[in-house]
Amino acid sequence: MKKSQSIPTAPRALPLVGHLLPLMRNPTAFLDSLPAHGDMVKIRVGPFSMVVLCDAGLTHQVLLDDRTFDKGGPIYDRAREVSGNGIGTSHHDEHRRLRRLVQPSFHSSRLPGYAETMTACIDEAVSSWRAGQILDVPAEMMAITSKIAIATLFSGALSREELDKLLDAGMTLLAGFYRRMFLLPPLDRLPLPGNRSYTRARDHLHEVCGQIIAQRRVDGTDHEDLVSALLSAHDVDTDGRGMTDAEIIDTIVAILLAGIENTASALAWALDFLAQHPEVERQVHAEVDTVLSGATATHADLRHLEVTNRVITETLRLRPPAWFFTRTVTADTRLGGHFLPAGTNVAYSPYLIHHRPDLHNRPEDFDPDRWDPRGPQPHRHAMIPFASGARKCPGDTFAMAEATLALATITARWRLEHAPGTERRPAPSLTLKPRALPMRTWPRTVAQ
Repeated sequence: MKKSQSIPTAPRALPLVGHLLPLMRNPTAFLDSLPAHGDMVKIRVGPFSMVVLCDAGLTHQVLLDDRTFDKGGPIYDRAREVSGNGIGTSHHDEHRRLRRLVQPSFHSSRLPGYAETMTACIDEAVSSWRAGQILDVPAEMMAITSKIAIATLFSGALSREELDKLLDAGMTLLAGFYRRMFLLPPLDRLPLPGNRSYTRARDHLHEVCGQIIAQRRVDGTDHEDLVSALLSAHDVDTDGRGMTDAEIIDTIVAILLAGIENTASALAWALDFLAQHPEVERQVHAEVDTVLSGATATHADLRHLEVTNRVITETLRLRPPAWFFTRTVTADTRLGGHFLPAGTNVAYSPYLIHHRPDLHNRPEDFDPDRWDPRGPQPHRHAMIPFASGARKCPGDTFAMAEATLALATITARWRLEHAPGTERRPAPSLTLKPRALPMRTWPRTVAQ
């Protein structure tokens, strides 16, 4: 059996920081360079060493065996500071129960109600745009998705002032998370301004969620939002117990943060790609003009928005918001013929898998038609924007509905074109979002 020492190491590691600089300067280019060195490649990010998987089959094996390859490493160590042991960060022995409790909150029967909230938030935002206005598209998409996240979670439980404070706290956590991944103790505990604001934001978010849960337990009314769904969940497969307040808070925080930035990033890239590909943009316009006739997209329209859905899917392939994950080996094991001792950090990247030429024809091309069900489909392990296996994101259908409704409504009413200052290279962040994407708005009419 091969030993872990035989796994090649990516070149050009620097003392102390390892491969941190290329990963931060141009993360996608760094990831693109790794498969040339093998199916498994060692890298070092600051103080952390890890084995990056460059093969779809090995990645699938890791995702299916979450007992051996448990959630851990620098990403999840930091994530647990914010969302504790919620469904997104819990260890294998806790996850199955939480999954059974959280999954009903995203049942298809609840999606029409959530979509109604999405439609209202999208309509309010898009109706406020002005002709010729230059939008900071990533920020504008964040504004839309944050309103949707808050509304679907809490359904009017917060005043305008409380809502603004909660969103500020969320933005602080999202901005600081990536930086804190590379802070070694005791630097992460020093009373520095960044550390203090991060801690205050986390504490405020948990406090507000706790207050809402306490009010809902007294009230006892189903508000038809995600909090009500979580409060009513019971584990019928075991002891019938529901979630504790701490588990609900951790889950709310995870849903809130992931739901805001991931979907916003996907929408920003989708608008960028449409502006670069006028033929695809014309196909989308033809579809939304037929389906919506200038109206705001609703849940009933989703099944008719096939081209729009394919644009979102292709965007998630080319620019998956959640682009890099770590797992920790819990027991000595073998992977790809190599021995991995317990404690090894293993990393996988949806971006890397989505850009492999052996899995996707012309992988750098933006081609939504590759997802046309009437044509040949990519390999089943070749597309993992929401992961797979038992740890697959439970909100994948929710996220796809939100992104499709938003993109359809925007393209039905507006055509966006790039403004000076566009920088398409992804920014080093928790999500793979554009560095700068200013776009100018032009109103559309049906069948323009």
